[in-house]
Amino acid sequence: MNGLTTDEMPATTTRHQRVRSLKHNLRVSQSDAASFGVMVGLGETYLPLFVLTVGLGEVMSGLVVSVPVLLGGALQMVSPRAVRLLGSHKRWVLCCGMLQALSFLPLIVAAIAGHIPAWAAMLVASLYWAGNLGTGPAWNVWIGTLIPRAIRAHFFAKRTRLQQLTVLAGFLGGGIALQLGKRYDLSLGTENEHTLQVFTVLFGLAFLCRIVSISFLASQSEPHPLLPDMRRLSPLQQLRQYRHSAGGKLLAYIVFVQFGIWISGPYFTPFMREKLGFTYLDYAMLIGFSFVSKIIALPLCGRLAKRLGARRLLTLGGIGIIPLAGMWSVSGNYAWLCCTQIAAGIAWAAYELAFLLLFFESIPATERVSVLTLFNLLNSAALAAGALLAGLFLHLAGEQRWAYEVLFVVSSCWRTLALILLWRVPEIRVTSDEMSVQIEELRASGEGIDGPILSSLPDETRRSPGVANDSESAFEDSR
Repeated sequence: MNGLTTDEMPATTTRHQRVRSLKHNLRVSQSDAASFGVMVGLGETYLPLFVLTVGLGEVMSGLVVSVPVLLGGALQMVSPRAVRLLGSHKRWVLCCGMLQALSFLPLIVAAIAGHIPAWAAMLVASLYWAGNLGTGPAWNVWIGTLIPRAIRAHFFAKRTRLQQLTVLAGFLGGGIALQLGKRYDLSLGTENEHTLQVFTVLFGLAFLCRIVSISFLASQSEPHPLLPDMRRLSPLQQLRQYRHSAGGKLLAYIVFVQFGIWISGPYFTPFMREKLGFTYLDYAMLIGFSFVSKIIALPLCGRLAKRLGARRLLTLGGIGIIPLAGMWSVSGNYAWLCCTQIAAGIAWAAYELAFLLLFFESIPATERVSVLTLFNLLNSAALAAGALLAGLFLHLAGEQRWAYEVLFVVSSCWRTLALILLWRVPEIRVTSDEMSVQIEELRASGEGIDGPILSSLPDETRRSPGVANDSESAFEDSR
């Protein structure tokens, strides 16, 4: 039989099965990224505009996309226990993904009804972020067992680019659809009737895209449901271990900056709609300027990281993000804000790439997934604290335009103060000049919430020989 003995046939069959399994996993992972990206672009991106449309107010439109993120960060604390209880990282990821998908159903009902109570909007957003961020650590472990080291950098870079394109298509398409709906309302003299119908369609499509994403995740294999060598450190253990280290000093800077960023971040959307009177398409285009410039700048920032070092790139990015919020208080001219958004995309690309490289490469490979939970928890807490404080100020100031402009200036001043902490961060040697991310959220001012894909870093895990050999040998066979 083709020159093979009976003893050789089972081994050959198994080898071919591994090759087919690897190719299938690569293909469906790309498909998962694409469908997830469309969901982000169509769904969560337009939640603050939906809150404004149904009349919940400007402060609530900022709080609904910021404070609930804290629940998602907190849920990750129970992820390791949930994974052990389920006996699988994959099962936990699917459960969280389904929770996220189901969170769109109340929004669809609310869009049809034209109303949703403030507490319900917060609850729905909390469930969305619980499902979103809850998957992070478990998915990072799982995907690391599927993709061979030799192709991780190329594969995850390609996966991120694909997701960037689908996110862009999603929110630009959503902006155009909302603009058409609003124009139809104006022509007929109706009050948001057709606009709400568009929101219904957008949330419905976002729900379907997440379901499709889950189906792709479910079709991926899980050769090693639980890994014995991944260290699970409690938050207190991590704080004690890293507080005096380079990574700890870097984390202190990042959290300090995040608080200042989110003093202004959640409130650019109501400022644009209610104070500047921008249309839905104006809103989408402004986000598009920052997002596209960020995509273009990321490879250039990677080259700068390689030439100058990630620490210097972080300094450039940290200085670059300082004036961005304050620039919104200079003028409401659309052309000026378009230029501001282009600058924002470049500055955020440098800042985010540098701190992700520096932070996660300063952590031992076997502890990165565990430390990711602490990073997300502290990041979420700083985010929620900044948004709550700013929301209180806006409420007390009667949501006046000058109050927004004060917040923008305060945010820029806070980022300037953060340079004191940045100067305390020592040089950290990194071996990579790029890091792939999972796009979780877009923001009107250019910053966002991106989940780092830890497997895209060098030597992300030190697995047992059986774990490493399966994917590596399948890759070699597929060549």
